[in-house]
Amino acid sequence: MAKFVIQPHHRLHEWVAEENGFFTAEGLDYEFQSDGLASNAKTTGAVQPADSVPAEIRSGAFEDMSAGRACDVSSACHWAVNGVTAAGAGKMWGHAYSVTPAGIFAAPDSDLQGPEDLADVPVSVGYHSGSHYAAIQALEPFLDRSRIKLTFSGLPNDRIRLLLRDEVAVANLFGPQYYIAEQLGYRKLVDSTFMVGFLVAGEADPEQTKQYFEALRSAQGEIDLNPERYKGYWLREMPEDLAALVDVRRFGPGERMVFEPYTREMYDTTQQWMDSHGLLDLGETSSAYQEVVLT
Repeated sequence: MAKFVIQPHHRLHEWVAEENGFFTAEGLDYEFQSDGLASNAKTTGAVQPADSVPAEIRSGAFEDMSAGRACDVSSACHWAVNGVTAAGAGKMWGHAYSVTPAGIFAAPDSDLQGPEDLADVPVSVGYHSGSHYAAIQALEPFLDRSRIKLTFSGLPNDRIRLLLRDEVAVANLFGPQYYIAEQLGYRKLVDSTFMVGFLVAGEADPEQTKQYFEALRSAQGEIDLNPERYKGYWLREMPEDLAALVDVRRFGPGERMVFEPYTREMYDTTQQWMDSHGLLDLGETSSAYQEVVLT
């Protein structure tokens, strides 16, 4: 049987499971594919002039998954996973999801004090990704939809770099980038926490997939019990220029796994929300829950 290929996702769980031998204990023969979308960026760590901001990058988690990821299991916001599986690219794991802290941040000296101040102000997000959808969801209680403005600035490391360089005024951040902004005194204007789903490749072995999730269940217990022991793994989730700015011992534990079903109601509600906002045009490819979610 081939090795089970895992793409980590802005969290501690895979590293904790490896350190503690949880994958091996479940009988899983695995390897990490750690150079995927989550670890990439369009910007560099070097200081750049203001005109270096990338043009809007209209490619994100949905497009990356649609093109096929070189792994058996990976993650993205549940909106994107929900959409891409409806379009036929893999299956969504229906026995667990996770929830990640996230927020829309502005500089400490910014005149922007709260979400109402973001009317017509471009918020830096990743296209068709969690930061994109979560920004809309977080701002709708405060702003008319017509006044919510977004700018598509690339991947998480791009957004935090542009924010730190004052090349964007506001950015929606999660994972280690969230903790970087928080530690450096950036002002969180509104919480934008969101759900993360799991994409299972069509050729992934069902037994290996179950072993992977059982190992993550054990890892979640370890993180809950001993979070300080594992915060050093945040350094694996950041490039050197960003890691040099912060003390990861002051970070929180980040994304939390929830071992409950991703239900038909969750799936249908998500599809309806995306459709009502015109966020993904799945057309006739949209599928029913039982066809795309592994239950």
